[in-house]
Amino acid sequence: MTALLKLEGLTKAYPGVVANDDVSLQIAPGEVHALLGENGAGKSTLVKMIYGLVKPDAGHMQMNGTDFAPSEPSAARAAGVGMVFQHFSLFDALTVAENIALGMEHAPKMRDLARQIREVSETYGLPLSPDRIVGDLSAGERQRVEIIRCLLQEPKLLIMDEPTSVLTPQEVEILFETLRKLSAEGTAILYISHKLEEIRALCDTATILRLGKVVGHCTPRETTARDMAEMMVGKVLSTPTRSGVTPGEVVLELDRLSLTSPSAFGMPLREISLKLRAGEVLGIGGVAGNGQDELLGALSGELVSAPGMIRLKGREIGTTRPIARRAMGLLTAPEERLGHAAAPDMSLTENAMLTGAARENLERRGFLDWPAARGFAERIIEAFDVRTPGPANAARSLSGGNLQKFVIGREVLQRPEVLVVNQPTWGVDASAAAAIRQALLDLATAGAALLVISQDLDELMEISDRFAALNEGRLSDPRPSAGLTVDEIGLMMGGAHGMEVAHV
Repeated sequence: MTALLKLEGLTKAYPGVVANDDVSLQIAPGEVHALLGENGAGKSTLVKMIYGLVKPDAGHMQMNGTDFAPSEPSAARAAGVGMVFQHFSLFDALTVAENIALGMEHAPKMRDLARQIREVSETYGLPLSPDRIVGDLSAGERQRVEIIRCLLQEPKLLIMDEPTSVLTPQEVEILFETLRKLSAEGTAILYISHKLEEIRALCDTATILRLGKVVGHCTPRETTARDMAEMMVGKVLSTPTRSGVTPGEVVLELDRLSLTSPSAFGMPLREISLKLRAGEVLGIGGVAGNGQDELLGALSGELVSAPGMIRLKGREIGTTRPIARRAMGLLTAPEERLGHAAAPDMSLTENAMLTGAARENLERRGFLDWPAARGFAERIIEAFDVRTPGPANAARSLSGGNLQKFVIGREVLQRPEVLVVNQPTWGVDASAAAAIRQALLDLATAGAALLVISQDLDELMEISDRFAALNEGRLSDPRPSAGLTVDEIGLMMGGAHGMEVAHV
């Protein structure tokens, strides 16, 4: 079949790194084509060139046999390319229809657009009301807004970047049915994901990038997830392991923790109770927007709670500020790495200083010890294989996965007594995810208590001793992770934890 999109010799270099090096691939109409690679392999740069966000230094592209060199995203869209980004670009205070109109070059009248949204959403099994306020939507519904915005422009090629990172298993299946329908109608799909079992279930072919170069192709259905992961990283992967540890004393206790969200579209916490013991890993699942950020904020000290609701080693800390909690051994790593966990324009050394000053003795008598901070940053970079020219580089210069490794490594190396982390392996490749999970398990083995918030159910089942689900700001009773099925967990995440999910 004639290629819909053909890339030949695409090359793009930045100071100190070649992001794409002579990359060539073809995508046929109706093909679901996976783009695989570890963090920093060049996937994002490649799709940005296709979508007109980046101009290649060398090579050329063809769409339907004619030269294709979009100077901006609007030119790419005009040629039939749509893209659903990993991070949603939506305005919470506007309606679904208003958000979609903002992303269209020539939006129709609102009445006509609303009709089109209803028709397209029903046709592709993504029911959505054009009149709903986006701030009131779940993460899965927000993704539908982004997809429908693309589908209204009738794309020939749809690029999906980590589309299932915020979805329940049930929502993933709905999305896959939509993509299969689009594929059957002739729409090509370029699919980026670190979830390799999803790649095997959905994709027809895969191109593997490593260090900016194409290192192989495969048919996902005929290739194991481990084999694909090892092609990506060029080495044999190790499976995270843990020595048996008997949980110790309760170190963190929440007693009917309730608080309002500082965001107008946030989720209040409603009477959350739990006990976390030394050496234990408690996994908390839930669809994004159900109180994860508020829970981490309450534990980090960024949000103040009423007295008596949070105790650390028996001591009330509801009104204790973040720096004091860190000194006491309670460390946290939030989901939003760029802007929350790390200051974008600060160097890695400066970012190491931000959270490590107290526990790593990076300040003495009111003076900051920058050589010591640089040494701490270098230890993080080496221990967690952070791909960067050095600690003087700004946080924003790192790929998302490498910054994630730095953020997690910064907290792990401070030897916390309690570590609370939200989405520890979000956006990282299989090798890096395994390394991060092993580091967390090693912490627990050493006696630390871990509370891991994640939307990756496989991750939670792999590392957690007990599991609970957040839904609308409420936490289910923790259950032993062993024996729980993915279907049961998905139902708990969707709010069914008040019923006998084992018999659903």
